[in-house]
Amino acid sequence: MGPRSTSGGIPAEPSTPNLPAAQTVFVKGVVATNAMPAEAIGWRTPKDSVKGVATCFLPIDCFFYALCRPLRRPTSVAEDFSIDENSFRKHLRDVAETSGLSAITINAHSTEVASCTLDEQRRVLDIARDEVGGRLPIVNGVWADGSLEAARIARMAEKGGAAALLVFPPAPFTLRQSPAMAVEHFKRIADASALPIIAFQYPLATGQGYPRETLLKLVEEVPSIRAIKDWSGNVPQHEMHVRELQSRQPPVNVFTTHSAWLLSSLVLGCNGLLSGGGSVIADLQAALFRAVQANDLAEARRLNNRIYPLACVFYADPWADMHNRMKEALVLLDRLPRAVVRPPLVKLARAEIDRIHVALVKAGLPSAKTARDAA
Repeated sequence: MGPRSTSGGIPAEPSTPNLPAAQTVFVKGVVATNAMPAEAIGWRTPKDSVKGVATCFLPIDCFFYALCRPLRRPTSVAEDFSIDENSFRKHLRDVAETSGLSAITINAHSTEVASCTLDEQRRVLDIARDEVGGRLPIVNGVWADGSLEAARIARMAEKGGAAALLVFPPAPFTLRQSPAMAVEHFKRIADASALPIIAFQYPLATGQGYPRETLLKLVEEVPSIRAIKDWSGNVPQHEMHVRELQSRQPPVNVFTTHSAWLLSSLVLGCNGLLSGGGSVIADLQAALFRAVQANDLAEARRLNNRIYPLACVFYADPWADMHNRMKEALVLLDRLPRAVVRPPLVKLARAEIDRIHVALVKAGLPSAKTARDAA
């Protein structure tokens, strides 16, 4: 099935012809202008890939959800919160058909990874590989408070067919960290897996963000770190990341996750984006990236005007509900049958669901219907 537009008004791009089948995993939604070779991004190339093929893609990633299902409906509010595999598979296929993506990320914030056991994370990876692994590389999140558990997850991800790792900072770093601690954490992961690493850069105020000196030490001492997911939340620091990391040889690419101010972030020169909002508006985000790369300010502003109302509702306080809100948006768009989250997250109130509906209409999403309770 060819690429499609999910948000309306954005033309799908033609498939890239005459590429060996072993390489098609890297070419979904290829854009020729300003695209970069796979080696520059750092995804792991399949062992059976054909040498010498200049496969290019935009480094745009998309999160999706670990969907839960009720135990008994509607006679009981009791729920077992198990993964709704059928809906999960459909959502994966829907997202993977979006033009402009280079990979799909799982076992991260949007998949409620903090509430998933290791066995569930393994199952999520298995499902993703089964549904879309032949079309797109899969980035697997590494969420662990300890380095030994992080290494265990990294080994599981490599064995399960992931193409790269997204490494979250461990929670003990909220009490502050030393450069030696950060290096030790990443070295343990790198020693456990040969996969390239995307380091998740948190705001420095959280204690989990890596100061400039620590970050530079990390990329020097752990060469498998090939990109960062930048959530620094500070414009001068964000620009420093773009300038200093992407100018290295080889470059350490900056994938922005400043989804609340995406246009402002992308114009600083980020080589890609990795955003949970892609679960709902992957095509708008990909189109915005292309417009910025093409220096088409008018088109970028037009797209940003569509994204803005959704950014306002998705990234309102409390931030912990951002992906809860995206699930509700997908229900309103008839892309999911229900929106269930695991505790401590709770069902959104009707007033907030109504605000999400209004934002969908303002964004011009053609299938947005009258707000209704998620099943």
